Amino acid sequence: MSAPTLGDVVDLLHGWYPPETAAGWDAVGLVAGDPAAPCAKVLFAVDPTPEVAHEAAEWGANLLVTHHPLFLKPVHGFAPVTPKGRTVWTLMQAGCGLLAAHTNADQALDGVSEAMALALGLRDIRPLEPLPTPDSEIGFGRIGTLPAPMSLADFAQHVAGAVPATTAGIKAAGDPARTVQRVALCGGAGDSMLGLAADSGADVYVTSDLRHHVSSEFLEDGTTALVDVPHWAAEWTWLPVVARRLQEALGDRVTTRVSEIVTDPWSLRV
Repeated sequence: MSAPTLGDVVDLLHGWYPPETAAGWDAVGLVAGDPAAPCAKVLFAVDPTPEVAHEAAEWGANLLVTHHPLFLKPVHGFAPVTPKGRTVWTLMQAGCGLLAAHTNADQALDGVSEAMALALGLRDIRPLEPLPTPDSEIGFGRIGTLPAPMSLADFAQHVAGAVPATTAGIKAAGDPARTVQRVALCGGAGDSMLGLAADSGADVYVTSDLRHHVSSEFLEDGTTALVDVPHWAAEWTWLPVVARRLQEALGDRVTTRVSEIVTDPWSLRV
């Protein structure tokens, strides 16, 4: 059975994560690659780093799908004299395309936040900030319930076991003994949704890149605890989901792989 074209794979991904649903500032979709070329091997990663590009090239991938875009700002060239240039150059030399699914994947069904919620074992999952349509299942963040209540300390351990390990590790804020069961979350940087998390009645809000002052002020009323997960680790939970979805859609016509290269920037903790 012949491999699909790169265009066929892109069409499937765009059907699941429509580019038109991305934020206005975002840059998603096909960055490089010939839509008419065969696409038998697809690698999934969070970040389009040079190391990930080398993995794609060495594995013989025809398409690298990343969550984070390579170019968020316009460029006039991509010679291999910068990290971004080396990423593109490595992929082009290997005949590998590049596609980014960012905020369009954040809010979608089977998207980033939903994958994180499922990794945590949440039930009755719904968007924390649904799109403005009745009973929308699409939107940013997710909220759901744990099968059984647990302490914040135990929940932090539970989160640590559900995401890939990183040097930075998991941080929690609040009384370690407090009971949590209703969980709000946002994959990636989600401090803009702190108010929604508090208003949702969640016992704890899980997200990444929380800043000192906004976290301190949020905790003052003691209503909702916080768990901070390294950005890369939180969003990595989506990769097996989309890889499996593509594999199931195309069967033996394609082989998928999830990169395990840790692209979290923090490499030392003392």
